[in-house]
Formats: sequence, C-alpha cells, structure tokens
Amino acid sequence: MITRHTCPNGLRIVLEKIPTVRSVAIGVWIGAGSRYENENNNGISHFLEHMLFKGTKERSAREIAEAFDSIGGQVNAFTSKEYTCYYAKVMDNHKSHALEVLGDMFFNSAFDEGELEKEKNVVLEEIKMYEDTPDDIVHDLLGEAVYNTHALGYPILGTEETIRNFDQKSLKNYVHDMYTPDQIVVSVAGNVEESFINEIEALFGSYQYPQSNKIELTKPDFHKRHLMKKKETEQAHLCFGFDGLPLGHKDSYSLIVMNNVLGGSMSSRLFQDVREERGLAYSVFSYHSAHRDSGMLTVYAGTGAEQLESLYETVQSTLTSFKDTGMTPKELLYSKEQLKGNLMLGLESTNARMSRNGKNELMLGYHRTMDEVIDLIDSVTLDSVKRMADQVLTDEFAVSLISPNEVKPKSFA
Repeated sequence: MITRHTCPNGLRIVLEKIPTVRSVAIGVWIGAGSRYENENNNGISHFLEHMLFKGTKERSAREIAEAFDSIGGQVNAFTSKEYTCYYAKVMDNHKSHALEVLGDMFFNSAFDEGELEKEKNVVLEEIKMYEDTPDDIVHDLLGEAVYNTHALGYPILGTEETIRNFDQKSLKNYVHDMYTPDQIVVSVAGNVEESFINEIEALFGSYQYPQSNKIELTKPDFHKRHLMKKKETEQAHLCFGFDGLPLGHKDSYSLIVMNNVLGGSMSSRLFQDVREERGLAYSVFSYHSAHRDSGMLTVYAGTGAEQLESLYETVQSTLTSFKDTGMTPKELLYSKEQLKGNLMLGLESTNARMSRNGKNELMLGYHRTMDEVIDLIDSVTLDSVKRMADQVLTDEFAVSLISPNEVKPKSFA
C-alpha cells in the first residue's frame, strides 16, 4: 500500500510500508537532468550530483561517507535525461539518521571551490572512461542523430569545455532554479511507519526558492540522420533508432511486449537471428526509452568490421520480417509471462520499490498496483502489437555507428 502526501510547499512524499523486511530505502528525486540544460551548462545536473557528496557546512566529504559506512548503509546517486536521484538504503533503525544526512547534503552543500576544482578533474576522467567504451558512446551518438540540437541529445556527463566553466555561482543558481519543491519527490520503501512522513515534512516541507527561472520544455522533432564516429576499436558498434512513445502512453504495454520479442531476451528475434543463426555478434538487443513527451526504440549490435555489412542487412531483415509477419501466439504468451516475472522479481528489494514509486510520482503523478500492471500486460493482443510494429518500425529511422577505419555499410548515408 502506497501512501502519498503533499507538503505545504508542494513537495511530494510517497511511502510504501513493507513489514516483511528490515531495511528502508530513501530517495530524493528531482526533476532536473540533461534535458533541462543548454549548450553552455551541459553536464551541470550530473556535476551537481557529484558535488552534493563533497561536503556540507557541518560535514566533510569523508564524514558524509562515514555517516553511512558506520551504520552499514549504502548511499549513491544518479542523473538521467529528465531527473536526478540521491538515495540511501539502511537498516530500519537507522532511517532517521539517513534522512538527516540526505537533508544535510540537499540543503547545506558547501560547493567549496577547492573541492569543486578537484571534482572537475574526477568528472573529466569519467568522461574519458566513457569515451573508452564505444558500446556506450554509440547510444549517445544515436541521441545526437535523432534529436539534433535539442537538449535530449546532449550527453548527460557534459563536455570538457562545459565542465571547466562550472563554478560555485553557477551551481547555486542551478539549484535555485531546478531544485524547487514542486519538482521534488521523497520516496521511501521498507519497514517504516506512515508517521515517518512527519519527519520528512519537518525537514523538506517548508523550504522555498522564490522567483525561480523555470525552463519550458519543447517536444523534440525526430530526425532520421546517420552519424558515424571513427574510433580505433576491435568492433564496429551499430545502433538503429525509431520514433517511440512518451511516458504513460496508452499503447506503452503493446510496445513493451513487442520490444521484448524483438530484442529483449535470449529467445528474441534479433538474438536468435543475429547471434544464434548467423554468429554475427556477441551482444545484440533492443530497448525503449520513454520521456515526458517522446520516446525512442533502439536496436544495438556490435561486430567485427569485416562483418558490418552482414550485420546491418541481418538486423534490417529481422525488423522487416517482424513487421510483415507479426508476432506468433506462442511469442505473445511467452513475452507476457516473462514481463510479469521480471516485474515481480525486480520489486523484491526495497530499493527497487522506492525507485519505482519515486519515478512514477515525479514523472507520471500516479501509481498502478501490481494487479493493474498485470492486467495491462495481459490486455496486449497480436493485433495491438502489429499496429505498434507498423507505427514504429518504419523507414524513418536514424543510425549511429562507431567504426574502426571508417568502415560503414553500403546503405549508410
């Protein structure tokens, strides 16, 4: 049972009591990510995530780490295109301590200039590490191909140029503008009573950032561009991008079922055709990314440069065949059962439940029960999947390629 509460300042709290466990997960979710940035401050959402761990007015960075290590807890954070989350998981008897430290980080981070300069170097090293993983950067390149100059195409980590320009003032201004109560959700799941909401409200429920500069979102256009980047790698890395669905769309579950059969599992069409039948790749899969007003279905595969043409043709053939013939009743049944199993197994941890509830409250504003989600999965039909394939798997697709020696398929524009 999920309890929802809105504080006087507009900040929302969601709490799910799970009395069968001994842990509590607490997450502070903020509607701030790389989508809310511009070409001059790209990467500031992620950089700010780092800086909240670098010391407050009362605690050093080491003391923040020790505050959780000393109680056997875990603390971390992540940044995405549309949100940032700071979270902790602790034993239930330490939940108030964990909340207090998260609140200290949230409200009292010092943004010390010395720590800021050190962390710039840390993030620059993170960017270098990311650049050394071509199977990751090919997805960023696809985002650039699809969204062009729109902020959804920006890299979450930012660039070396933008990172070097951050200072204490720019970070504080970004917090003032983006970390506003109406864009904050505190999500809690675990062995915790509803009365814990009062502790959260006492800490988070009254602060204000008046006259914030709100950023108006614009829906991105879908561009069917082909982008290639030369990199000396052992493999060529290939992505296809198709126009998908936004968060909460009524046809989302038809697309989820379709993606699962197309490239979401070891029995999927792409895995069987590309890896098992042709032996062209070790890694091949598809996934759907949903945003507030748009989405993208991505297909990825990596192979040796000498097999790139065959890989490209095989993926295209699999997609065409899927669109022309549709899904079999057996595939539909297996996909539904697999999705339901993954859903249930994935929610066995308090951290997973906290994340699900926090994201749903922040991005959708509503919550579905497990039974409701299962009913939606079961309502998917062969016809609804066929309509989705016809809508999504069109000739209007984008392609990104990380290639050694600039090897590319013949049909790559």
